[in-house]
This record gives sequence, C-alpha cells and structure tokens, in this order.
Amino acid sequence: MITSILSARFGGLLSLGCLLGIGLALAQPAPMPGTSVTLNDLSAFVSPTANWQILGGVRADLSKDNTLVTDKGTGVLANIPMAKMPPDAQNPYKYDLFTSLQHGDVDLELDYMMAVKSNSGVYLQGRYEVQLRDSWEIRTPNVHDNGAVYERWDDKRPDGQKGYEGHAARQNASRAPGLWQHIKISFQAPRFNSNGPGGVPQKTENARVIRIELNGVVVQENVELTGPTRGSAFADEKSLGPIRFQGDHGAVAFRNIRYVAYDKPRPELVNLKYAVYKGKFEKEPAYDKTAPESEGATTVLSANVSRIPNEFLIRYTGTLRVSEAGEYKFNLGVPGGGGLMKINNQTVISPGEWNARGQATLAKGDLPFELLYSKFVDWAQPAIGLTIAGPGIREYVIGDGAGGSGEEADPILVEANTNTMLRSFMDMPGEKNTQGRTLRVTHAVSVGSPEQVHYTYDLDKGALVQVWRGMFLDTTPMWHERGDGSSRPMGMVQRLGAPVFFLAKLGSAQTNWPADTTGSGYHPKGYVLDDNDRPTFRYQSFGASVDDKIRTLGEGKGIQREVTIANPPSDLYARLVSGSTISALENGTYMVDGQAYVRIDDVAGAKPSIREANGRQELIVPVKGKVVYSILF
Repeated sequence: MITSILSARFGGLLSLGCLLGIGLALAQPAPMPGTSVTLNDLSAFVSPTANWQILGGVRADLSKDNTLVTDKGTGVLANIPMAKMPPDAQNPYKYDLFTSLQHGDVDLELDYMMAVKSNSGVYLQGRYEVQLRDSWEIRTPNVHDNGAVYERWDDKRPDGQKGYEGHAARQNASRAPGLWQHIKISFQAPRFNSNGPGGVPQKTENARVIRIELNGVVVQENVELTGPTRGSAFADEKSLGPIRFQGDHGAVAFRNIRYVAYDKPRPELVNLKYAVYKGKFEKEPAYDKTAPESEGATTVLSANVSRIPNEFLIRYTGTLRVSEAGEYKFNLGVPGGGGLMKINNQTVISPGEWNARGQATLAKGDLPFELLYSKFVDWAQPAIGLTIAGPGIREYVIGDGAGGSGEEADPILVEANTNTMLRSFMDMPGEKNTQGRTLRVTHAVSVGSPEQVHYTYDLDKGALVQVWRGMFLDTTPMWHERGDGSSRPMGMVQRLGAPVFFLAKLGSAQTNWPADTTGSGYHPKGYVLDDNDRPTFRYQSFGASVDDKIRTLGEGKGIQREVTIANPPSDLYARLVSGSTISALENGTYMVDGQAYVRIDDVAGAKPSIREANGRQELIVPVKGKVVYSILF
C-alpha cells in the first residue's frame, strides 16, 4: 500500500516556517576536514625557489616593514624575500609557488600571516587572484586590499580605466600584521565543451568565486570572473590549474592549508514521473484510493506540474543514477506543507517541517527514487527544492528552486556613524553556561564608533566581553517580530572568553581567579558620557570606586582601556586577558593565541605576569591605582 509511506503526520510544519520564512537554505561551504597540503617539506610544490621555506614558526618584526622572524621546524610555509631577486624575462613568475595539485571546483581554507606593510595573494588555478595584504589600518578597502578579488587589466583601455572588474571586500575584516588570519574560499572553475572551432574547447560558463570568508566574516559572494585577473600566470582559461602563492611582493606565511576538490560526477534523476492528487493530505493520506488529477513524465523536480494552487500532493518516482558511491547529504525544501523522500526503498527524509535534512550511504548504480510533496498552507508559494552533496560533489540544487512566502525578515542593522550604544543580550559562541548551552551575557552594552572599532561590555561583571572591527550590529534577532532580545556583531570579532570580574583579591599571584563576584561587594553604578558620547563605566568593588574607560585607538587599530581604582586594597589584582597561549614580546606587548596583541601602557610600575589556570593562561597584574592597556587586533 502506498499509504504506508506517509504513516507519520506532517507535524510541526508551521513552527519554523511562520517565524523565519520559507526557502531552501543551501548549507554554507565547509571545507574542513578536506585534504591537507603537507608542510613537512616542499614536495607538494613545483620547483620552489629559495625564498620559500618550511619553518616551525614565524612572527612579524613590528618595527620593520616586510620582515618575518623565523624558527626552525616544520608546519609553516613562508615566503622570505631574498636580498637579490632579479626578474626573469623568460619566467616572470619564477618566485611564485605552484602546487602540484591541479584543481577545478575547490574549497580552499588556510591560515596566513602578513608582515608589516606586506602584500601577497593566492591565485586559484594560477589565474584568479584573491588579495592577501596588510590592510590593518584601512577603513574602506579597495581592490588592492585584503580579501579582494583582484581586478583584470587591459593596457588598451584609457588611463584610469585599465583596471576593471575588481571586487573589494565588503568590509575590512583584517587582523594586524603578525597575527594569524583565516580565509575560506569557495571557487567554481570555468566550464567548457568540445564544440568550438577546430575542435578547440569553448567556454560555456565563466569561473566564479562563490564565497570568501575572512576571519569569520563573509567579504565576497557570487563574483563572476570573465577572465584571468591581473598578474595571471596564464593568458588562457582551462578546467584545471594549480594553486599559486605569490612570492615576489612581500613576506607572508601560511599554515593549515586544506582543500576539498569537487571533481566527481553529480547524481542524476532519470526516468522521472509524477502524479498529482487533489486533497488536503495533512495527515496520513489515502490518495491511492482516487485517480490522480494529472500524471506524466518530466525531466526536473518542480511544483509546476500541479495546476492546483493549494491542497494537493505530488508524488515523484524515478531513478537516482549514482556514479560515485559514498555518503550523501540532502536538504529538501517544500514550502507550505511537508515532504518525504526515499532512495533505494529507504527513508532518507522523514515527514516533517518545510525544510528538512537527511543523509544516506549510497551505492554506485541506478537506485529507486521517490519523493512526496503535500501542500496545504494556502499563503505559501508552492515549490520543490532539493540539494545534494556527496564525496567530491559540492552541494547543488536539483529541482525548480526554493520557493518563498514573502515573509522572510529584512535584516535590521545598526550602524555606528557616530559614537553609538545599544543594550541587548549577547551570545558568546564557544562558551557554555552551567546547563551546557551557549553562554548569554544578559547585561551587555555594545559601544560602536565611527572608527569602525567596537566593543561589548558586561555591566554585571565589569568585564570587557569582545572587540571587533567592521560593521556594528545586526539586531534582527532582537527586534524582528517578538524577538529574543539579542544582537550580534557584524565584523571581525575578537572574543575575550567567558566574562569574569576584572578585579579580584588574591592571596598570592597563584590563587585561582574567582568565578563570580561573591565577596567583592560589587555594585554597578552605570556610566557617564563624555562630550563625544563615549561612556565611562562606574562601579564599586572591595570598598573602592572604579572608573572603567574604553576608547578607540587612532587609525582603528584597536581599543585602549583605562581603569582607575580609588584606594585599592593591597592584594588587588586585575586580569587583563586569558588564552590558550600568551607570549611576551618586546616593549611590554603580549601576543594572545596568535589572534591579538595586548600592550601594557601604564600599570603604575607594577609587574604583569603570565600564569597557568585551568589548562589556560592568564595575564594578570597587581593594582596600584591605575591599569591602562591596549588590545590591538
């Protein structure tokens, strides 16, 4: 009996769709785990020149341009420019580094470190450049800055127009030189057929940068590449090409290079047939007891085979032709109702909400396929969208699209063109509360600046929670419909861990930092604004009055925090920062996890110390009335 395949109710259909709108959401590219490029030696590359080295570690000399300080070992690939690097007319890209890997569609993910004022790039297929540059001090990035898709070039064009089709990053998500940055690139190679003149392959589709995520911020999406960018190693375009690292411009280091190559044939739906039944099949349907309203053969999954606007069921049957055996993931979007999908007579997606996911291990060959779409919510536009991802196969849509209800929320964004403050809840990804859920700061104040450097402060603990560069806040979760009271930063975020009280009385420098404010006499006193609407937070603790002033550094390099404590007790300490690894550098500067610098500006002669605490490290300092330090990131 056909009815048995929908014995479960299409339950919970309105719970998500009404709130978030309807649509098939393709998963974002997730290159990890992928394949690692071995950095124990240079064997993964073709004819490397002496400027490229395998090292154990690097750091930037912050007092010198274009200079990296190196340590022996393995795991880091670095370009260390040589004193003499004469140009080679026969090989203008002699000092660049090319992988042995020849890739088509690929997701590439890596860490990189820029020296001060350095410039480099990653060329996909050796032809299409994504800019890597020390753009720390840039407020409005252009096509020469970090995260840009570089411009094409034509000397025949008029002056001022020779460069064209470059794409700057949406915002500056760069870290400071000497800090490790992380980039994810999803690339689609150009497509060709063999029907060109004289049998020469003819391009049928341009290459495309699907997405670039820089330090956790999406800076590029859906960029079409009509041809190679300036500085391409090849004048032509092909289906395959190497990854190329630029080596003739500046000092740069790379680590954790991983990729996923999408070179396997996609599954295909063949011998597809449909039958449309009229009725409201919200529960277990009995459509097989009546004749279908219409039926026939088709080549694509589509809701358009039904002429009934609402209260119908479409049943598709056919064959899924699988060329590559392995684990496959599916995402089914069926707005206004529910869906079910079977492959090889096994349920892959059970009846449920408008968007549902499933996965299955599929053998190579022709497998029976069945999909049901029951539509019974009248205001939703009918559509069928199905995505498939598998081994060597990037997620793609098979169907007529996602459909939509017109109910999707427009983002509610808060800009900081002037000094701006907003109180909200603030979630802390990666930190858990006592129930094991994502930690939520309930007394958060986010402070934005026109310098595009912002921070969040926890009034409940007198703690600096996070700092970030770029755009200010997305308050859609806070204000859309009923909302949940939270906002989220929009730029490149440096989170400072679970918030703890800034000040504590310790019996010694080895005493554990208290987990809460018990016994501290902590009483928040709000804040006062200066003439430029910048807050100074005030509270009382341990019998002392505290002023906590945080200001943006010049050129948007970070923030400076000045905490003044009136009449501090003798055993009072301040915890400046915690991290997995804290390293002392020159001139009172510390590096935290390779992600930020902490600079000691004024601690009234006290001596900071790094200590171990619960498997992490903390930078603490005795308090003598004033603590001034900066976070540069």
